[in-house]
Amino acid sequence: MIPQPKKDGDFPYWLVVLAATGAWLFYLALSNGVYAQALATLSKGIWMTIFVTLVAFTMAAILGLGLAVATLSRHLVLRQAARLYIEVVRGIPIIVLLLYIAFAAAPAGVAAWNWIAGWTGLEPVMTRDFPLLWRAIIALTIAYSAFIAEVFRAGLQAVDEGQIEAAKALGLSGWHRFRFVVFPQAFRMILPPLGNDFVAMVKDSSLVSVLGVADVTQLGKVTAAGNFRYFETYNLVALIYLTMTITLSLILRRIEARLRARQEGR
Repeated sequence: MIPQPKKDGDFPYWLVVLAATGAWLFYLALSNGVYAQALATLSKGIWMTIFVTLVAFTMAAILGLGLAVATLSRHLVLRQAARLYIEVVRGIPIIVLLLYIAFAAAPAGVAAWNWIAGWTGLEPVMTRDFPLLWRAIIALTIAYSAFIAEVFRAGLQAVDEGQIEAAKALGLSGWHRFRFVVFPQAFRMILPPLGNDFVAMVKDSSLVSVLGVADVTQLGKVTAAGNFRYFETYNLVALIYLTMTITLSLILRRIEARLRARQEGR
């Protein structure tokens, strides 16, 4: 049998290789006029990518938690409605959902608002007044809420039933049982898959470029179309996304390690 190395004792050689390679590539980019100009343009889209990711993931996590609780509800209609939402949304590609929300659901929503405004005296709006940025954020929120709901549901169901019975014996209400007993234990278990979904959303946020939102990918397309240096420009786009996702992965691993150490009483 081949001995297995200790995971905690492994030196992260892979990280050293990636960090050295990334530093070398950024040095080459900054020392080359074409790369430096493209990098300066692409860096403007980093904040848009971060904004879209943070807002959409926060909203998706809140909605996903609500859906997870609904799937475990005692009420049949609520359980079935939540399950219907989850299965339908998970079966639609994110790019299709993005286009549907942007060009079908958003105009329908504006038309519905204007119909209500006609009866109530509210101010009517135009479809163009609904920014494409927020249409994209809503689409990502809907798409990821279904996946995050399954993560929350698995975590909530993994909490030992004895813990819940003990909380009932102490006289805690349903809300207090969820807040102080169930959710804290479930959160420690769902943090790794939840972190994976967050990293995945950083990458999937590039889909908003199809709506013209000025994120890293969109600025990459515009830059490449202007300088005709597709190879150089898209190398930088890939390098920026790789830097963001690896950095997030390392931060999440550190958080998981601290939570694990606290749980073990170290």
